[in-house]
Amino acid sequence: MFTFGAPVAFRDMRLHVGCAMWTHPAWRFAGSPKLRAYAAWCNAVEGNTTFYATPSRGTVTSWAQQTPPDFRFVLKLPRAVTHETRLTADTTPFFHAMEPLGERAHAFWIQLPGSFGPGDVGELEAFLRRLPTGFRYAVEVRHPAFFRDPRHLSAVLTAADAEWVPFDTTAFFRSPPGSDAERDAWAKKPRMPLRTEALTNHPIVRYLGRDDPAATVAGWQGWVDIVAGWLAEGRSPTVFLHTPDNADAPALARRFHEQVRTRVPDLPALAGLEPLTLF
Repeated sequence: MFTFGAPVAFRDMRLHVGCAMWTHPAWRFAGSPKLRAYAAWCNAVEGNTTFYATPSRGTVTSWAQQTPPDFRFVLKLPRAVTHETRLTADTTPFFHAMEPLGERAHAFWIQLPGSFGPGDVGELEAFLRRLPTGFRYAVEVRHPAFFRDPRHLSAVLTAADAEWVPFDTTAFFRSPPGSDAERDAWAKKPRMPLRTEALTNHPIVRYLGRDDPAATVAGWQGWVDIVAGWLAEGRSPTVFLHTPDNADAPALARRFHEQVRTRVPDLPALAGLEPLTLF
C-alpha cells in the first residue's frame, strides 16, 4: 500500500480551476516546458493521460517539478482498471508511479463506463475498500439509472468519503452544433443529467460549454452560484472548463474564477496573470 499521508485539511478559501489538458495547439503560453507555462494560467488540470497508460515515476516527478505545491492534479485511473477488468486489476503499479506528486495529487478519478450500472455498485464498494488509504477518490458514472435514483450510489460514496463527479453537458446539448468541433463533440460526448450535489468537502465539477465563449459563460451561471455556496460552507471545489475545441479553455477557466470572486470577495485571485477580459 502506498500513501501520501492524510488528505490535506481545509486551510483557507480556495477555488481551483483548470482544463482537460495542459497543452493544445491553439494555446500560446509564454515559457517552457508546457506544463509549467499552463500552471501560470490555471491551478488544476484533469489527468486524462493516465487513463491510456501509466507514466513512469520519472515523468511524474517532472510533473511535480513543473508545478507549485498547491497545484491540483485530478488523475484518471487507467482504463485497464476501470473498463477492461471492471475494477479487478492490480492498482499497485499505478499508485507507485503517482507517488512523486505528493499532495499535488488532489484526487484519483474513477471514470466508469456507461455499461456500469446500479447492479454493479457492490463491485465499486469493494474496490473503494481495497484502494490505498490517504488519498481522495472521485467517481464519475454515466449509466442513466444512477441519476433517476442516486440514493444507493450516494450512500456508498459517502461511506468511502469519495466524491461523485458531475459532467455537465446540458448547456452544450441545448442547441444544435454549429462547427466541426461541436459536431464531433455532439457525436462523442455523453448527454448527462444535471447533478449539482456535493458529497465531500472537495467537490469536482466538469462543465462542457460551446465554442462561442459567450454561450459558454451563459451556460455556467448556475455553477457560479453553486460554487460560491460551497465556498461559503467551507468546501474547497475544483472546476474544469471544457469546450468542443478547447481553444479558449484556459482563459474561460480564469473567467469562471473571477465571476465566483464577485460573489465571494474574500476568495484570493488566481496567481500568475492579471484577470483576463474576454469580452
